[in-house]
Amino acid sequence: MRGLRDHLAAEVVELGYPATSRLRTAVCDVTWYPRLRAPSDADVLHCPTFRGPFRASTPLVVTVHDLAVLRHPEWFNRWTRTYSSLAVPRVVRAARRVIAVSEFTKRELVELLAVPESRIAVVPNAVEDVFTADGPKADGDYVLAVGTLEPRKNLERIARAVDGELRVVGGRGWGGVSAPPNVTWLPDATDAELAALYRGARCLVYASLYEGFGIPVAEALACGCPIVTTAGSPMAELAGGDAVVVDPTDVTAIREAIGSAVAPTPRRVATWDDVAARTLAVYREAAA
Repeated sequence: MRGLRDHLAAEVVELGYPATSRLRTAVCDVTWYPRLRAPSDADVLHCPTFRGPFRASTPLVVTVHDLAVLRHPEWFNRWTRTYSSLAVPRVVRAARRVIAVSEFTKRELVELLAVPESRIAVVPNAVEDVFTADGPKADGDYVLAVGTLEPRKNLERIARAVDGELRVVGGRGWGGVSAPPNVTWLPDATDAELAALYRGARCLVYASLYEGFGIPVAEALACGCPIVTTAGSPMAELAGGDAVVVDPTDVTAIREAIGSAVAPTPRRVATWDDVAARTLAVYREAAA
């Protein structure tokens, strides 16, 4: 929101519902989001996830980060997959413009929800300024993985592919995923600590089974960290030739890629100012 406030010569009003428990989350999903309305004088209502109103009286912009819940509902709990199968198509259909965070997610929107390409704008995510090649490096000889402990992160295969220590940065998720024996689990690392881990790692392995963007790959690129990631994914799209790409179900291929990954020339995919400016352009199109 900070970038949008810098670029908009208008007031930004944040709307929220304090979903502080599972029960309140369910109540929010059923009663608040579907009926969400912007203030009467608003030009645009922007929902930064696909939770939003089923009908919109104000021009609606919706950001879709991924469609994993539709592509792989078995990875999610019963409430999430049931609610999303009902809500996501309705919210996206109500939107005048849809922001996808990658070309991959744009293709998913077209294929799974039949969204016309003309309604979709691709606005990639940015990373925080702390992720640079300059700065302290974490000590030790380790491979790094970053992401919530959940089924699609493919942690069990990644751990089997690593000879030595695997450090995992990410909170506890769902699906019964826990840290394997050779993992050092760091659930509470700060951005500064994570940046040092990227700089010191043998490589980042982000061989996820499904993503819509892959922020850890963007962070690793900014820090000059070698990268192993999933072939045909938005992460491969993001990294281009600066990553070794693999079949994420092939443990041997992941192990060999770890041995061949080399450090890329550090680069930033986008700044948050870039994201804000491109998002503002989408607002203008929606409100026209």
